[in-house]
This record gives sequence, structure tokens and C-alpha cells, in this order.
Amino acid sequence: MTTNRPYGDGCAIATALDHVGERWALLIVRELLLGPKRFTDLQAGLPNAGPKVLAQRLRELEGAGVVRRRTLPPPAASQVYELTEWGTALDPVVVALGHWGALAPERSSDPVSADSAMIRLRSLFSPQPERPWSATYEMRLGRYRFTLRVADGHLVDVRRGEPHDRPDTIIDSDPDTLSRVLGDHRAFAKAVTDGRLTITGDDQSGRRLFDAAQNFDAAQNFDAAQNKAINV
Repeated sequence: MTTNRPYGDGCAIATALDHVGERWALLIVRELLLGPKRFTDLQAGLPNAGPKVLAQRLRELEGAGVVRRRTLPPPAASQVYELTEWGTALDPVVVALGHWGALAPERSSDPVSADSAMIRLRSLFSPQPERPWSATYEMRLGRYRFTLRVADGHLVDVRRGEPHDRPDTIIDSDPDTLSRVLGDHRAFAKAVTDGRLTITGDDQSGRRLFDAAQNFDAAQNFDAAQNKAINV
């Protein structure tokens, strides 16, 4: 149990909050959804948490069975944090909270992390089996690299790190720009024109990726947002 003050309520919702209800806990889970991270990488994704608070939350989440530590094999041999199987089950919960938060009366203008932007892209992607295509993408967001793979119009893989093989398309941007262009055709077009988002390699596959993530505008379509959150 991570919270310092348990609710003392037998409801499963209260039990969940007893484990992940402390400040920063769910954002740590968000930062680990796409794969393990070192402590310094978690700090980079959550710069306002502070190292002491971050270390405390990680200890609590580890004790609760949500997070575990693992040492990477040589030559890296560094210690990373990753979600347990139970922790990974929070994925749809975090995504649904993101959809709900996007409907807030006043949208935040604060910066987002690279992982947050990628999770947003993954959650907004609408499969297009009627217009199938397959491609591997490398997403470059500053110093961060991610691999995406579409097969027959379905987004089948989103993970941290560069592709093992040469990608069909390379997309270069930054987390804030990527997050803001999703679901907004005009913002996407302007980002491309301004050079804040570039597509190299297979341009058609690159644009199809964003087309598939334009079908849902969480800020303007309340009914679609509710259905998306419920059906994740």
C-alpha cells in the first residue's frame, strides 16, 4: 500500500487509490508503460517531482507490487524500473484518465513528456483495415527515440528505442508539438510548414499514421471521448 492514509473503505476503487493514489504515483506508471527506465530517465520525464519524492514513490510502488527493479545484462548492467504484470494492467486506466482529462474546461498549456505524447498517439490511433498499410516508424522527439509498427492498418507495436531494422519512415519533432497536432489537421499542417515536424523516407506512410490519429478530437467531441475511454 503506497498511501500514507488508507481510506479504510472496502470498495475496490478505494483499494486502488490506496496503492496508486499518492501524488506522482500514476505519472510514474505512465512513464513506464512503454518500457523500463533508469531513475535518471524517470527524473527527466517527471522533472517537477524531485529526486527524493521520486525515490520515495518508487519504493512505495515497488512495495505494493506495482513496480519492480531489474538489472540489465552487460554491457549496460544498469538498474531499471519496470511495471509488474499487475502494474501493466493499469495501462487502460491511465489512458482513460488521459481522455477524461482532455475534456477539462480549461486545457493545460504545460509541457508534456515524450512518453506522454507517444501514449496519446497510441490511444488516438484508429485502426483502418479498410485502407490497410504496413510500415515501421522511428519517432524522434529530441533525444528520445521510439519505434512504431503498423501492420494491415493496425498499430501493433509502440515501444521505446530505435527500430532494429531500417524504418520506412522517420518522424522528427518534439513532445509538445506531437501532442498538440494529434486530432488537429490544421495544427499538423502548420507544424509541417513551420518545420516543427518533419517526415523523411516514405512520406505517404508518415501522413497515413497521422491521418489515423486525426479521427478523434478529445477537446471537441465529448461523445467520442466517452466511447473511446469506455472501450479501451
